[in-house]
Amino acid sequence: MKQRMLLLPLVAAGLVVATTSAAISLDPSTWFSRNKPTAPGPAAQVTSAPVAPAPVIALPPGVTPNYRAIVQQAGPAVVGVTVAGTHKLTPEEMPLDLDDPFFQFFRGLPGFQFRLPQRGNAVPFRSEGSGFIISSDGLILTNAHVVREAREVTVKLSDRREFRARVMGADPLTDIAVLRVDSKNLPAVRLGDAQQLRVGDPVLAIGSPFGFEQSATQGIVSAMGRSLPGDSSVPFIQTDAAVNPGNSGGPLFDGSGAVVGINAQIYSRSGGFQGLSFAIPINVALKVKDQIVSQGKVSHARLGVTVQDLNQTLAEAFGLSRPDGALIASVSPDSAAAAAGLKPGDVVTEINGEPIVRSGDLSSRISLAAPGDTIRLKIWRDRSTRELSAKLGRAEDGAKAQAEPGAEGPRGQLGLMLRPLKREERVQLKIDNGLVVEDVSGPSARAGLVPGDVLLAINEQPVNSADQVRSIMDKKPKAVALLIARNGTRLFVPVVLD
Repeated sequence: MKQRMLLLPLVAAGLVVATTSAAISLDPSTWFSRNKPTAPGPAAQVTSAPVAPAPVIALPPGVTPNYRAIVQQAGPAVVGVTVAGTHKLTPEEMPLDLDDPFFQFFRGLPGFQFRLPQRGNAVPFRSEGSGFIISSDGLILTNAHVVREAREVTVKLSDRREFRARVMGADPLTDIAVLRVDSKNLPAVRLGDAQQLRVGDPVLAIGSPFGFEQSATQGIVSAMGRSLPGDSSVPFIQTDAAVNPGNSGGPLFDGSGAVVGINAQIYSRSGGFQGLSFAIPINVALKVKDQIVSQGKVSHARLGVTVQDLNQTLAEAFGLSRPDGALIASVSPDSAAAAAGLKPGDVVTEINGEPIVRSGDLSSRISLAAPGDTIRLKIWRDRSTRELSAKLGRAEDGAKAQAEPGAEGPRGQLGLMLRPLKREERVQLKIDNGLVVEDVSGPSARAGLVPGDVLLAINEQPVNSADQVRSIMDKKPKAVALLIARNGTRLFVPVVLD
């Protein structure tokens, strides 16, 4: 049986499903306590004198990091984040399986109570994550998913002081949240520059995996600018530093002890760490923080295109020597892209003079720009380079989509049986022209085309009749790029011909 690879946020959940105030806590310090666990209440205000933070001293670059020094210097500014709130169950969420090993293990712990919840009920939950102080007056960064649905947020320092925190704002798109605690003279981390990181550089993660406070793990940068499935707005830093649920929101340090990222997600088949962890670059987090602090919310820019990656076959079909760039599959009406003259089939190769290698590069740079910014685009169209400029709109004015590489695919050389669209299909699909795929075989079947797809264009030439398809195929191309519509999405599909 094949195992699915899961992309997981790093929140350690105490009890996601419960119907009483005696929700179980995963704080290890309570498991073997002689005292009976108590229901969660207001955070205790510790009145002991604050511990003076150790000075953070930059370590010389190019030398083996002194991880002990980094932990001693920066560790006091790393906090544990405990969140309490309520969550309304959706019809898709199933109650806890009584045969699940998780349930069987925790049912015997002191204080554990469980009642089967009813769908639609608001049930209490308690979860844990990490964060870090970026200014001595109590400004803290963490992940947005850590504080989602929070009614009460408590941060705990390494010296065991606890503070009730206020969520100043959160941005789900970049997964950044800003907290504020009412205190002064707090230890703060030193902020670095993620753009200076290179693959192979050493890194150190500090956080509270599974509620274990101040846990440090080390590794190297495995990749830079990584785009994740379903999340193309952030150019993630990929590392092999071991992080697990509870590390969410914790800092990622470079070899000099400066914060270069915020640990956010793992790729896993088991739900635990398997060598792939992803951090949000600190440069991205600080841009979001500045907007939250000054405006209380975050505004992202929007170009108004659906994009997909190129592969070698598509690149050759468009006359490119390398599969670099972001291929535009569709352009939203009344968008910045439409106003700039972008068209489906254009390949964006540069933005403001910086190369675009993958579609995620374009998506992340657009989403992190400000609405109203004017960008310069270099595009590949009709086998030549052109330059355009676009004034970006607001993401709130329309949803930005990322096309997934998908199916491909006439009877004859292509292996497609086609028919014109019926009037009611044009209305339903909101497509004026195209040909419906009735049957698939040969190259198109191998490429993944399926009946019901709508063929819109071949090598950027619109097709509305079988004669137009034959005219293009009479040139005996070795490969073609088909623009198809499927389930409301347009995408280019490369087909290698027999």
